[in-house]
Amino acid sequence: MRYPWFRLAIFIVGCVFPAWWLYEAAMNLLGPDPGKIMMDRLGLGALTFLLVTLSMTPLQKLTGWSGWIVVRRQLGLWVFAYIVLHILCYLFFILGLDWGQLAVELRKRPYIIVGALGFLCLLALAVTSNRYSQRRLGARWKKLHRLVYLVLGLGLLHFLWIVRSDLREWAVYAFIGTLLIVLRIPAVGRGLSRVGRKQGRAV
Repeated sequence: MRYPWFRLAIFIVGCVFPAWWLYEAAMNLLGPDPGKIMMDRLGLGALTFLLVTLSMTPLQKLTGWSGWIVVRRQLGLWVFAYIVLHILCYLFFILGLDWGQLAVELRKRPYIIVGALGFLCLLALAVTSNRYSQRRLGARWKKLHRLVYLVLGLGLLHFLWIVRSDLREWAVYAFIGTLLIVLRIPAVGRGLSRVGRKQGRAV
């Protein structure tokens, strides 16, 4: 396994935050509605991990270090894990496993539908995030995994629909997401690679 310490560090970071939030909830440190706080933090955590995942390719082009690409799949799976926990918090703490109430929730809060669509796209990415699927799907695998941009868009829309008034935090996430998409444009990516090579020669 390449870069085991880097992988381990990411694993620890991924585990620490939910564990700490769970501890805060157990100690009654999250206020009167700990379930909602947990749900919101996990959602933002997933979006943060998604942005970090999308930054791996630009970082590799800029630095020439292959470690960024090696951990990209692991980071993507953490996005999925956080979203699953986010949904479980909603089902248990907000919905109370009252499935009859779900239809009412969907009518009142259509952003839930947007989030569900993002989850389905993310599920497709997580299920096919392995070498077997890469071999099986061939060229279609790369096309399928471009769904990550749709996931980002749906995640930002879901977030925007929830915050509505105070858009400052949302704007930060949206700006970073837009910047990362711009860096994926082939011409921009080639320029980034040239900058990385120049820096490498200078060192």
